[in-house]
Amino acid sequence: MRAAVDVMGGDHAPDAILKGCWEAAALLDEQDVVHLVGDEGIIKQGLEQCGLPPAIRSIFKIVATTQVIEMDDPPVEAIRGKPDSSISVMCKMVAKGEADVVISAGNTGACVAAAQLRMRTLPGVSRPGIAVILPTFHGPIVICDVGANISPKPKHLQQYALMAGAYAHAVCGVETPRVGLLSIGEEDAKGTTTVKEARKLMRDEPQINFVGNVEGRDLFKGVVDVVVCDGFVGNIVLKFTEGMAEGLFQTILAELQEFAPELLEQFKPVMKKIYKKHDWQEYGGAPLLGVGGYCLICHGKSDSRAIKNAIRVGKQLVNSGVNQKIVQRIESSIPVGEE
Repeated sequence: MRAAVDVMGGDHAPDAILKGCWEAAALLDEQDVVHLVGDEGIIKQGLEQCGLPPAIRSIFKIVATTQVIEMDDPPVEAIRGKPDSSISVMCKMVAKGEADVVISAGNTGACVAAAQLRMRTLPGVSRPGIAVILPTFHGPIVICDVGANISPKPKHLQQYALMAGAYAHAVCGVETPRVGLLSIGEEDAKGTTTVKEARKLMRDEPQINFVGNVEGRDLFKGVVDVVVCDGFVGNIVLKFTEGMAEGLFQTILAELQEFAPELLEQFKPVMKKIYKKHDWQEYGGAPLLGVGGYCLICHGKSDSRAIKNAIRVGKQLVNSGVNQKIVQRIESSIPVGEE
């Protein structure tokens, strides 16, 4: 694997990004390469102070850039106006065959725009979508899209089902993923016009193991392996579940502290184990499915642990060959007009 890591992207960059790279060294093989993309002086100083043996330090290569895309920069304008930014340069590296996967905790819109403009989409893919793994009691589910495309066409949602299904099979090990379309009711008549038309396309596509419409509460019931929705709804679902999980654990610990403090120390190891299963940082980053090469978009608040796990996931993605599986599914799917 050849990873390109955005040292300048994220709320805790560059320190947390570099620390995450050093922590990921133990997960890498001698043939792996991690390109550290960003301010040359900062990266050099980080390498000098990282404390890794010279043999392991040789895994890391510096790619100097002179511009930074800020979190509030307009995505497309930033990509075009800052060609020497870390995000732009990383995507160019993948396009040139110099890297296999891009990893960034920076501006999500800029990452999506750069991947589309520089890396291009896979053959047959109309629009890429961001997929996340959501942990549940019944096992992980994949949600796509969570922010790349807030106004999709029915065809885009159908392709998200195909791509996320390929991802669930190749990465999560689900033999025949059950796919649901997120709506406001299970009935065919429920939902927007786009949802209704997408439902028909997904139902008629033999490669999709379509179980029908699903509601928000169904995400945690074990009835689906893949959930498809537009990026606006998906991002709200993602952020809501993150906040709910964090708030729930805080509430439980607070209640124990108040009413049964003698049990708190006994419960802490169990709570930590459960929290780890539901902690977004353990999942590293979310792949942008449908682009040529691999692009992992990390949470803006990612700390070193999230970056370390993103590098682990990046290697897993490259080795899974999921892009080839996506291309095969798209090529074999029933042709659909742009509508």
